[in-house]
Amino acid sequence: MNKLTLRNLKENKRRTLVTIIGVIIAVSMLTAVSTLGVSFIDLLKRDSIARDGEWHAQFIGVNNEQAKELRKDSNMEKVILSNNLGYANWKDSKNDSKPYLFFKQYDEQGFEQFLITLKEGTFPKASNEIIIPDEMRKKGNSKYAIGEEINVSIGERHFQLEEEDSILTQTDPLQRNEEGKSVEEIQQAKSYTFKIVGIMETPSWEPSWSPGYTVISYLDQKELTTSSSVNASVVMKKVKQSIYEDSESLAKKLAIAKVDFNNELLRYYGVSSNDNLLLTMYSLIGIVILVIVIGSVALIYNAFAISVSERARHLGMLSSVGATKKQKRNSVFFEGAVIGGISIPLGIIAGIVGIGITFTFINKYLQDALNSTQGLNVVITPYSILFSIIISIVTIFISTYLPARKASKISAIDAIRQTQDIKLSGKKVKTSKFVRKVFGIEAEIGLKNLKRNKRRYQTTVFSLIISILLFLVVAYFTDNMKKSVGLSQENIDYDIAVSADSTTPEEELQILANAPSITESNLIKNAYVSTYLKKDLLSENNRKSVEKGDAFLEDGKLPFTVNFFILSESAFKRYANSVGFPIKEYTNPDDPKGIVIETASYFDPYEEKFVEEKVLNAKPGDYLDLYSYREESAKDEIFTKIQIGLFTNETFMGMDADNYRMLTMIISNEVAEKLFEKEKNINLNYNLYLNSDNPEKAQEELEDLKTVSIYIYNVEKDRKQSEQMIMIMSVFMYGFISLISLISIANIFNTISTSISLRKREFAMLRSVGMTPTGFNKMIYFESIFYGIKALMYGLPISIGVIAILYWSISNTFEYGFALPWLSIFYVVIAIFIIVASAMLYSVSKIKKENIIDGLKQENA
Repeated sequence: MNKLTLRNLKENKRRTLVTIIGVIIAVSMLTAVSTLGVSFIDLLKRDSIARDGEWHAQFIGVNNEQAKELRKDSNMEKVILSNNLGYANWKDSKNDSKPYLFFKQYDEQGFEQFLITLKEGTFPKASNEIIIPDEMRKKGNSKYAIGEEINVSIGERHFQLEEEDSILTQTDPLQRNEEGKSVEEIQQAKSYTFKIVGIMETPSWEPSWSPGYTVISYLDQKELTTSSSVNASVVMKKVKQSIYEDSESLAKKLAIAKVDFNNELLRYYGVSSNDNLLLTMYSLIGIVILVIVIGSVALIYNAFAISVSERARHLGMLSSVGATKKQKRNSVFFEGAVIGGISIPLGIIAGIVGIGITFTFINKYLQDALNSTQGLNVVITPYSILFSIIISIVTIFISTYLPARKASKISAIDAIRQTQDIKLSGKKVKTSKFVRKVFGIEAEIGLKNLKRNKRRYQTTVFSLIISILLFLVVAYFTDNMKKSVGLSQENIDYDIAVSADSTTPEEELQILANAPSITESNLIKNAYVSTYLKKDLLSENNRKSVEKGDAFLEDGKLPFTVNFFILSESAFKRYANSVGFPIKEYTNPDDPKGIVIETASYFDPYEEKFVEEKVLNAKPGDYLDLYSYREESAKDEIFTKIQIGLFTNETFMGMDADNYRMLTMIISNEVAEKLFEKEKNINLNYNLYLNSDNPEKAQEELEDLKTVSIYIYNVEKDRKQSEQMIMIMSVFMYGFISLISLISIANIFNTISTSISLRKREFAMLRSVGMTPTGFNKMIYFESIFYGIKALMYGLPISIGVIAILYWSISNTFEYGFALPWLSIFYVVIAIFIIVASAMLYSVSKIKKENIIDGLKQENA
C-alpha cells in the first residue's frame, strides 16, 4: 500500500507539488513567527543590557558581611558591587547645565556587566584610580591626560524647598531659580585625590539631563567593613517569576533595607510584577499562533481533502481487490508523513532564511528607532524549532485525519462510479422558486450544483471563511498594535522645545523663533489650575477608580488639573479656522469660554494600563469651577468659572493633552488675562515649539541667540524613534498580512480550480444539452455569489468574535473604545467576490475548449 501511495504521488506531480508547497508555506510561517519572537526578545534584552547593564536585582545599602552572604546564595550567578561616592564641583565645565563630576565605584566585575567602554588606558585597579569620559575633555577648559592627578571634594547634592531638604541624584536635573542660578549645594564634602588611568566613552546609562559627568573609580571589597554601605547588583542563574518574592525574602533575612529590580530586562525574560502586561503578552502571542495554526490546518487540510477526492477511484479499486479500511486510512496517513518529511525541513529552512533577509533590510531603521547600536540577529533556539516541528506535525495529523477517515469508508462501487461526494435526494437539491424567477434557470442550476457537490462546496466555503478570519484578525491586530505603541509613546510633533517662565520677555522668544534654521514655530503660554469634578462628570475609568477606592472624593468631588493653553491672536485665528468656531465667542473676557480636548491617552497607575477615553462626561455649555489655593483657609477655593464652548480632538504643534486626571483647554489671550489677573498663585509659563531641517544646527543657533535663562531641549531623536518604531511594526504586520493574503488566495484558487476540474463531466453534460456560453458564464457567476455570501455569513461573525477576544487581551494593558475594522471588512467583502469569481472563471476557461465527448468520458483517476 505504501509503495502504491508513493507511486500515486509521483504520477500526480502537480497535486503533490501543490500540497508540498502549501505545507512548506505553513511551516515557514510558524518558523518565521517563532524565530521573530525569540530574535526580537533577544534584541530587547541586549539593548536593555547595553543601556542599563546586565543585572536582575539590586540590594541597596549592603555591608561587607551581607555581600559575602549574597555571594554564597545558590541562586546568584554573579554579584557586582557598586557605590555612588557623590558629586564634586567642576569649575572647568563649559556646560552650565553640567557643573559637577559624579563619582561612581565598581568592582572588577562591574566594568564588564555595566558595559564601560574604554577608549584609552586601563581600568582602575585601586580605589585612588579613575577613568574619565572623553566628553569631559571636550566640554572642559582643561585637557586632562592619563597619569594626571586631580583633587576634588565629593559630597551630596542638597536642595532646600521651604522646610524640606531633598538629596538629589543623577536622574534629577540641576535645580535653578527664576534668574537661572543654581539653588542647590553640595554638603558633607570630603577631599579625595585621584589618578587618571584611562579615558572611556560616556556610559549609556547616564541620563542626558544629569548635572554631572560620570567618573568611574574602583571598589575594593577588601576595604569594606561592617559599617560600609554599598549596592550589590545580582545576576540570577535562572530568572523566574518568583524573583520578586525570593529577593525580598532574602533581603529581609539578611536585614538589607531595600531591593530594586531591573523591571525592563526582567520583562523580556517573561517576568513582570505587572500581571496585566504578562497576560496581554502571552494571550496575544497565543492568539496569533492559534490564528496561524488554523490557517495552516485549513491550507493543509484542503490539500489532503482534494487529494483524497482525486484518489477516490484509485482507493475504490484497491478496496475491490481486498484493501481493508485500515490500509486505506493508513495510506492517507502515510501520504501525510511523506509530504511532512519533505516539507517540514524545507519549511523551517525557508522560514529562517526569509526572516534573516527581512532582518537585513530593517536593522538600520530598527537601530535608529531604538536609538541603539544593537540590531536583530537571527536567534535559533531548540525550543523554537521544536515548537515549529511539533505544531507542524500536529497540523498535518489533524489535516489528514478527516480525509483518512473518509478514505477508509469509501466503498468500491461508489468510488469507481465517483458518487461518494454526490448525495442525491429531492429535499437536498430543492431550491426556492424565487431564485429561478429572479435570477433565471442558470442561477438555479448553479445552486443545485453546490447542493449536489456538498463536500466540495463546504471545503471551498471553509477556505473562504478561514481567509476572511485570517485577514480581518491580522488587520485588527496590526492596527491595534500600532495604536498601543502610539499610546505608550510620547506624541512629539516638534524638533526643539524652548521653555521659559512669565518673567521672560516675549520678544526674546520671538528672536529665537526667527533663527535661520527654524522652519516652523509655535509660541504657547501655559497655566495649570485646579478644578473638582462631581462623580457624574467623571470619565468611565475615573468613575471605576472612585468605586474601587483607588481615588478619593473631596466633598463629593474628584480633584483634577486644568491645563490651559493660551494662544496669541494670530495662533488663535489659525486654530479657529482649523477647528471651525466663531472667534468672537471665544475672545470675550466678560463671558469666558474655552475649547476642551475631548479624548486623552494616558497610563493609569492604579489599573496599571494605558487608557484612551473621553476625559469628561459633560456637554458644550456646561461650566467648570476653577480653584486657587488660599493661605488664610489653607485649602483650594473657587475664584471663577469658565464655560465649555465645544469639544474637539484637533491639536496643534507642541500640544500635549495626554495626562492622567488632567483636562486640556484652549483659550484666547484676552480670556486668560481676565481669568488670571488677580490670581498671584497661578504662574504663566512660555513654551516655544520649533521645527527645523537641521535640529543640531538650530540648537547651536538658539544657544548663541539666547540672552536670558531659558531651557532648550532637542527632542528630534525621541520623535523619530516613535515614528520609526511604528513604521517597523507596520512593516512586520503588513508583511504578515500580505503573506496571509497570498496564502489565502492561493488556497482558494487551488480549492476552486481542483473542484472545477473534478466537474468536467458535469459541465460537458450541460453543454451537450444546449447551455450557451453566456448561460454557462451566468451560472458560474451565480455560483461565485453563493460561495461569497455563504462565506461572509459565517466568516464575518466568527472574525468579529475573535476580534473581540483580541480586544479583551489588549485591554488588560491598553484601554480604549472597541471599534470594528470597517474598512478592512469592506475590503474583505469586495475581495471575496473578486477572488472567487476570478478563480472560477480562470478554472472554467481551461476546460471550455475541451471536447464534449472527452468530457463525458472523463475519469478522475
